[in-house]
Amino acid sequence: FVFLCLQLFGTIVWILVASTGVPLPLLQGWVMFVAVTAWFLSIVFLCVFLFGYANRIAVNWNQADFIFHGATFVFYFGAFLLQAATTSLHHFPRKFNSTTQERILSGREYNISIAASV
Repeated sequence: FVFLCLQLFGTIVWILVASTGVPLPLLQGWVMFVAVTAWFLSIVFLCVFLFGYANRIAVNWNQADFIFHGATFVFYFGAFLLQAATTSLHHFPRKFNSTTQERILSGREYNISIAASV
């Protein structure tokens, strides 16, 4: 169940951040990396159990599960902070020396960024 939730929420974050057009690649690049990597590793971890490799590999799976989810929590928390920082920059202009009022995030991207932060 935890694998399914992690995959589902990771996929949702992945889709939401990608749909914003990634206006700040330095911040949102890490968010995308965390979402894609956690999604991929959770698929690998799930396949290990589904195909019975867990019985063949002598590993303390309780400890491996704890470490995996602990590390995923830490990385997702950091990604949340970066995504929230991106969302908070909504009202700043894209070009500080320009007379146009082009925003870093459009209204649609701002709403999607809020959803990805949550």
